[in-house]
Amino acid sequence: MDSLRVIQIFTDGSCLGNPGPGGWAYIIQDGQQRREGFGHCVETTNNRMEMMAAIEALKVLSACQSVVLHSDSQLLIKTMTLGWKRKKNQDLWAELDQLAGMHQISWTWVRGHNGHPENEACDTLAQRAASMAAFSRGAQIRK
Repeated sequence: MDSLRVIQIFTDGSCLGNPGPGGWAYIIQDGQQRREGFGHCVETTNNRMEMMAAIEALKVLSACQSVVLHSDSQLLIKTMTLGWKRKKNQDLWAELDQLAGMHQISWTWVRGHNGHPENEACDTLAQRAASMAAFSRGAQIRK
């Protein structure tokens, strides 16, 4: 593992209603390279979308990376750092544990909607993805 190279990951999840249509997004900053990703789910919860953002970002990385993962989800950060009890979403926690075990990760909480550029950009992407899910759900209902 290259101890000098640290990859910065910023994640966010959004849900229109809880449960409801949701979206997730990430930004990966690796030196001068920046990658973005997002996706959606027609029926989900905000917590699932926060977790999916981290999962999908970690899937992009090759093994054994040094990572700082930033999220405005206290549930995500405190579960991964302080061992908060995992009451729901066992499927996603298991996947996140598996992916996190492949890397050296520092989990960092950032205050949401507080002007942090990457967090705001992830929020915008996640909201757009949630809107796409809402549109998809609406289209399915009309059929």
